[in-house]
Amino acid sequence: MAIQDTLLKTRAWIRLPSGKHLDLINPDPQAWLDSDLADRLSRTYRWGGESCWARPLSVAQHSLNVLALRSTMTDTALHAGEALRELLHDGEEGLLAFDCISPLKAVLGAPFKEVSDRLTDAIVKRYQLPVWNDIDYKWHKLADELIAASEAVHCAGWPRNEVLDVLGIKLPILEDDPLASIYDCQPWEPWAPDVACERFLVKMLSLNSHASHAPGRLPMQSTQL
Repeated sequence: MAIQDTLLKTRAWIRLPSGKHLDLINPDPQAWLDSDLADRLSRTYRWGGESCWARPLSVAQHSLNVLALRSTMTDTALHAGEALRELLHDGEEGLLAFDCISPLKAVLGAPFKEVSDRLTDAIVKRYQLPVWNDIDYKWHKLADELIAASEAVHCAGWPRNEVLDVLGIKLPILEDDPLASIYDCQPWEPWAPDVACERFLVKMLSLNSHASHAPGRLPMQSTQL
């Protein structure tokens, strides 16, 4: 209760690329444009910004890669809402402009988790994302960790043995980049922010449009401009 009381009394809003304001403590699900989220995810970097390329890897590109891999892992195709849930699994990091490494999350503790959870809840409400079930979440975590292990080596320059010894990821390193065949790009090379933003936004708008026509889903207002 003390943490919640402190958060409720704190004002911490940011100005978004569109000029709109987002209160990071008490986020309104309609406070940002789709383009704001895509832009911020394309400028929020994984691996603390470390890269063995000319630029760091964005959360936007990572999210597209997780979706691409997850889509190939089961015989049953993801419906649009499930695919959108995969794409937005790190959406709160874009609103925060911060991809916090796991060991630091433990140190920052409950207040950081509370802020992160509130932003995640706002994204879930905004895009009416389906609730994870146990099986879908296990497939998601497998795709996420496979991409993370592969990024560590191919994007951030980690030695392969440290993926297991330091990161504790026991999964294999993928040699093929799932995005390379989709976008005809150099495997594992981080995209420029404007490229990542455009590709993420196109995919998000397409999935949201298809998900909006699902039975029982309320129509969403267009918020891309």
